[in-house]
Amino acid sequence: MLHVANGGAVRIGVLASGDGWHVRDLARAALRLNHELRAVSFRHLEGNIGAGSAVAGALRHGRAGAGERLDLGRLDCVIVRTMPAGSLEQVIFRMDVLHRLRACGVAVLNPPRALEAAVDKYLACCRLEAAGVPVPRTVACEDAGTALDAFERLGGDVVVKPIFGSEGRGITRVTDREVAYRVFRTLERFGAVLYLQEFVPHEGADLRAFVLGDRVLAAMCRRHASDWRTNVARGARAEAAEPAADLCDLAVRAARAIAAPAAGVDLLTGRDGRTYVLEVNAVPGWRALARATGVDVAEHLLRFAAQEAATRA
Repeated sequence: MLHVANGGAVRIGVLASGDGWHVRDLARAALRLNHELRAVSFRHLEGNIGAGSAVAGALRHGRAGAGERLDLGRLDCVIVRTMPAGSLEQVIFRMDVLHRLRACGVAVLNPPRALEAAVDKYLACCRLEAAGVPVPRTVACEDAGTALDAFERLGGDVVVKPIFGSEGRGITRVTDREVAYRVFRTLERFGAVLYLQEFVPHEGADLRAFVLGDRVLAAMCRRHASDWRTNVARGARAEAAEPAADLCDLAVRAARAIAAPAAGVDLLTGRDGRTYVLEVNAVPGWRALARATGVDVAEHLLRFAAQEAATRA
C-alpha cells in the first residue's frame, strides 16, 4: 500500500449490485479526488487459497465465464455498498471474504464485524443496550405463544420487524391480540424469528444522523403525515436538521457500539420526551440526505476511506 503512504491516488473497490445511484455518486467523487474506483458484485467474488490473489472479482461477466479480474487484495480500501439477500452459506462466505481482505491489509468500510452486528437487529440491540444507548423494549423469540405473552407485556401495541431487513420493508404494527396471534403463528410456520418492539408514540417524525468517524456529518428529519413509519423509501419527506449536541453524541455512541465508522443512525423522540435509537445501519444510503442537506456525502466518505487506508499502509 505504498501509494497511499506516499500520497498517491487511492485505489478503492466498491461492493455493489450493479451501477446504481450510489456507485455513480462515488465514482463522481472519486474522479474529483483523483482516486481510482472500481465496482464489483458480491456474486462475482472468489476467494483463493494458494491459487493466486487472495480475493478477486470479475468486472465483466457472463454465463460463459468471467472477463477482467480485479485483485481486491491489492486495493487500499473496499467500501461495502450493499449486502444482498442470500443463503446462510453465501452470507457467511461474504463475511469470510471481508475478513480475509482485512487480514491482507485492506481497509474495509464498514468492517465485517460491524456489518454482522448491524444486519442482525437483535444483536445490534444487545450491543446498544450494553453500551448504555436507550432502545425500545424488545423481545425476540421463535414461538408464537411466547411472542403473544410478550405482546401483552409490551403494552399490547408492538412493531413486528424482520430480524434482517431495512427501509421499513416487512414491518407491521399490531394492536389487537387476535391479529397478533395470527401474525405470530404465520411467522412461526415460515421459520422466522419473532422480533417485537414496543411502539413508541411520536409526532410522525424521526432523525437520521449520518455518522462518520467521531462526528455527525449530516442529519435530516423525516416526516410522514399519514404513516407511523418515517422511511423516505415509504414516502416520508426529508428536510435538513441540525441536531443538538446531546443527540449527536447519542448517534456517535450508537455507531461506536456497533463498531461502524460510517453509519446511519435512526433516532426517535417519543411524546414522553425520551429519545431512543431505533436502528444503526452499517450500509447507509445518502441520496435523500445529500438532497436535503447539500452535503457531498460521497466525497466525505471517500476522504475518510483514504484516511482509513493510510492507517493500514
